[in-house]
Amino acid sequence: MLDIAEELDRWVEQGREFAVATVVAVGGSAPRQPGAALAVDRDGTAIGSVSGGCVEGAVYELCEQALTDGAAVRERFGYSDEDAFAVGLTCGGVIDILVTPVRADDPAQAVFAAALAAAARGTAAALARITDGPGELLGRPLLVRPDGSYEGGLGGHPELDRTAAADARAMLDAGRTGPVTIGTDGSRCGRPITLLVESSVPPPRMIVFGAIDFASALVRAGKFLGYHVTLCDARPVFATKARFPEADELVVDWPHRYLSETEVDARTVLCVLTHDAKFDVPLLELALKLPVAYVGAMGSRRTHLERNDRLRDVGVTELELARLHSPIGLDLGARTPEETALSIAAEIVADRRGGSGVPLKGAHTPIHHEAGQPPTGVITSVA
Repeated sequence: MLDIAEELDRWVEQGREFAVATVVAVGGSAPRQPGAALAVDRDGTAIGSVSGGCVEGAVYELCEQALTDGAAVRERFGYSDEDAFAVGLTCGGVIDILVTPVRADDPAQAVFAAALAAAARGTAAALARITDGPGELLGRPLLVRPDGSYEGGLGGHPELDRTAAADARAMLDAGRTGPVTIGTDGSRCGRPITLLVESSVPPPRMIVFGAIDFASALVRAGKFLGYHVTLCDARPVFATKARFPEADELVVDWPHRYLSETEVDARTVLCVLTHDAKFDVPLLELALKLPVAYVGAMGSRRTHLERNDRLRDVGVTELELARLHSPIGLDLGARTPEETALSIAAEIVADRRGGSGVPLKGAHTPIHHEAGQPPTGVITSVA
C-alpha cells in the first residue's frame, strides 16, 4: 500500500473510498515484490500495479468486490500455461495478493490515512497488516512509528499488538518490507499468523563529488533511481543551480570536510568524479572507512593505480581499498556523460541487488536477486 502512498494520500484528502491490492508473498520468478500495490476507487480509477499486467484485470475485480462488501480477501495467482485465457502469471511465478477496502465506515480508515500521510511526506513509519490468520482479522492494520509508538490494532490478543509493533519497528530500522510470523497471542510459539510489514523511510542519499559534465548526467540518473542527490564541489563557480537543476542539494565545500560533517548510512552511495588527487585522496581516505553502501571513483586505470598508491601512503588498508569501485561503472563502452552515468548507475544497482553485470542472454543466473534493498522512499522488497 505504501508503494503508492502519494496518490492514495491525495485520494484520502479528497474523501474517496478505495480498495488496495498488495503483494504479500511471492514464489519463483514473480514480477513484483511484497509491498507492490494496485488501488481502485469507487469511480473505477486504478493506480499502481501488482504484476506488470499479467493479473491486473482479475485483481481489479477483486478490489471492486472488496469495496462493495467491505471485507478483506487474500488470493493466489500462479502460472497459467495451456489455457491462453486463464488468469495467471506467464513468468512461472506465484504471487499472493491481499485486497483491503479503505472505506469511511471502517474504523481502520484513520490508521490507513495516517500511514499514507506519513509515507507521502517522507516520514519514517511502518504499516503492519495481518495477511494470513483468522479470517476476521485479515487486513487489520497497525501503524508503527520509529520511537516504537503505534496506533490501530490487529484485533487479537492484547500482547499481539505489542509484539507486532516491536517486530515492525525492527523492520523499519532496517528499512525493510516483508513478512513477519508471530503467534496470535503475541508469543513466538502460539498459533502462527503472518503479517506484512511495509516500511516507509526517507529516500537514500547519493552524494556526487565533482561538478563536471559527467556529474550532471549522474545527478539525473540518481534522481531517476529514487535517490536524494547532493552535488558537492569546492569551486562555487561550477557548483551552481543553473548547471545542476535536478540536484536536491548543492554544497560548496571541500569534499572531505563536507563528508566528515554530513549524515550517511548503510544505503548511501558516494560517487567521486573529481579525479584530482588533492580532492580524491582525503575524501576516499574517509569514505572507505564509512559504513556506506557504495564508494566509486572516476579515473583511468593509470589514475586508479596511482590513486591507490597515494591512499596506501596515508594508511588506507587493502581491505578498505577492496571496497572501492574504481574505475567507476560497468564496461558498457560508454563515451558520453549520459552513457557514463548509465554505466555508473548500472554498477550501483548490480552492487545493491547482487547482480553479476553480465548480459542475461545466455546466462544461467537468476533474473531477480534476493540480496540488497531498493532505494525508494518506500522500501518494497525490501525484501
